[in-house]
Amino acid sequence: MQTSDLGLLILRLAVGLTFAAHGAQKVLGWWEGPGPAGWRAAMERMGYRPPTFWAWVSGLAELGGGLLLGVGLLTPIAAALLVAQAVVIIGKVHLPKGFWNKNSGIEFPMALGAGSAAVLLIGPGGIAVDAPLGLAPSPTILLVLLVLGIVAGLVAMVLPSVAAGSPASATGR
Repeated sequence: MQTSDLGLLILRLAVGLTFAAHGAQKVLGWWEGPGPAGWRAAMERMGYRPPTFWAWVSGLAELGGGLLLGVGLLTPIAAALLVAQAVVIIGKVHLPKGFWNKNSGIEFPMALGAGSAAVLLIGPGGIAVDAPLGLAPSPTILLVLLVLGIVAGLVAMVLPSVAAGSPASATGR
């Protein structure tokens, strides 16, 4: 075992389990979280349509992606999913509030997104479920997954707003 493997394990656990805990607040209502109904209402207030769909997508992205990142299973896909989620969190909620976490700024979600991106590009390390499975995509695929994560996050930020402004949504359909 190399020290870099241990360092990547620590990074994966910190970032992955933090995301998973936030997802558990949304999906399961744990740790004084909003639970499914409260998170659905929050997504509706943010302009997401249909709010139930987007509430489950975001909650499961954090819970499932965080757990996968933490154990190092399908790490590049999990990390790309969490990068996408971080883009949405930053752009939709925290960016208008500045940098510092004290003011609900981008500091905290940016650190989680950057940690996810770092693990995506570096790999999960030797202390990961992916290691004995031999799952090691090429650097080109890793860069593509990073770009896809960023683009998916941007689309998830914009698409619900565009759909909310469509004629079908105005009629309630």
